[in-house]
Amino acid sequence: MSAPTLTRHRPAAPARGDIRLPWWALALPTLAFITLLVLILNPSDAQAATGDPAITHLVERVQQLLARLP
Repeated sequence: MSAPTLTRHRPAAPARGDIRLPWWALALPTLAFITLLVLILNPSDAQAATGDPAITHLVERVQQLLARLP
């Protein structure tokens, strides 16, 4: 006597272009990007703040430009 096979019904695949991401799929990379940006823009908070003077000058210029934004 053979046993009946169970089949699982999968929900229909979403149409192309209708793919939804969970909230954390966008929030985590955004949070990581903002955190790294803040560390770059404020190198005095970093422990290894001694670096190339050209990079320090570039960061200061970026800070000045961001301060001018409304």
